[in-house]
Amino acid sequence: MTPLNPPGNPTPSTLMKDALTRALDSLGLQVKDLNGLIAVPSLAETHFMEAHYLATKIGLLPGKSKTVRTVDTGGAGPVTGLLEAKRMIESEGAELVAVVAGDAVKQMPAQEFLAKADQTCYDPNSELVSPVIPTGYDRIAQYQMRKFGTTREQLAMCSSLMSVMASRHPFALTKAPRTLEQVLESKPVAPVTNLLECARRADGAACILVASSAFLEKKGLSRDTGIVVCGGGEASGPLYPPNSIDGITEEMFSCEEACALAYEEAQLSVRDIEFFGLYDCYPICLIRAIEAVGLAPKGRGGAYIELKYHEILDALKRGERPQDILPVNTHGGLLAFGAPWEVPAMYNIIEAFDQLIGVAGDRQVRDCKRALVYGNGGIFSHSAVAILGNGRY
Repeated sequence: MTPLNPPGNPTPSTLMKDALTRALDSLGLQVKDLNGLIAVPSLAETHFMEAHYLATKIGLLPGKSKTVRTVDTGGAGPVTGLLEAKRMIESEGAELVAVVAGDAVKQMPAQEFLAKADQTCYDPNSELVSPVIPTGYDRIAQYQMRKFGTTREQLAMCSSLMSVMASRHPFALTKAPRTLEQVLESKPVAPVTNLLECARRADGAACILVASSAFLEKKGLSRDTGIVVCGGGEASGPLYPPNSIDGITEEMFSCEEACALAYEEAQLSVRDIEFFGLYDCYPICLIRAIEAVGLAPKGRGGAYIELKYHEILDALKRGERPQDILPVNTHGGLLAFGAPWEVPAMYNIIEAFDQLIGVAGDRQVRDCKRALVYGNGGIFSHSAVAILGNGRY
């Protein structure tokens, strides 16, 4: 991955190229070793057929036996790309596939960013006012509060918890924990959503490499070089919620289905997972993900967060580690690590990688053998879930 908010205002495609180069260099590989490339489109610099654009720029194309694809499932894109790369290797003869995402939304003027972001999920029938995306998630948060009793404080605790996690990661933008009061007193952007409860806008890019066992052997790379994809699942919902809280039903949510498919394919359950990288663009997304993966029963995600919030505050006073209480988003997630538009699910994957190979340092989850990563696109419009393992169980 590139640093967040690097100097010089590089373009998204420059950031993507840099992330890809870093990934290849880490293994002594070159662009010519790739026979697959998957790219997630950016908001700041839109290109027709993003993957083909990038592949042409880096010299992968023209070339024989090269397959490139652009995937656009919103914030779920990196996990969708990971699962697509797995399919390309298993079914299409690919040996090494790069999945790349990058964007430069931090350097965009505020009004330009707002206009482009609003356009992604706007429809007159949705009756979502600007800022459209926060307003849409806010509507879901109000639904959760009304139907299940989630409280305003529980929503805010998500941001506070993620800031605790981010403060322990050297590359996170958030360097110090936020108090609950700071979150609740930050600028309102929607009825039950404040500024410190929004994904932290940033510039940056990341890349993962997915390889076959035969490729590793051919290149003399140990099978212990990386991790394995145990299973995955995807599911979809509408692009925007119904135009009133009363019109919202559980039918619009897709994370539960995606999780069920991933658990089934991997032949695992929540009890087998040591680390969770969960999409948290807004608190309601984290709370519903907590429920969908099975950490809390339906409707009890807010109560789960509140319990963990108080346990972690007490643990920190005793000098104990927060990940021993909440092995979720140990990098800080979108709310605190940094969010270059559709890149952040890639950070979930990278943090899972670090946890599984045991290099997460002070953030290390004990005996981490398997991880679940979740990406969410639109306003609960697409869910992609992957279960990863270190291959030693």
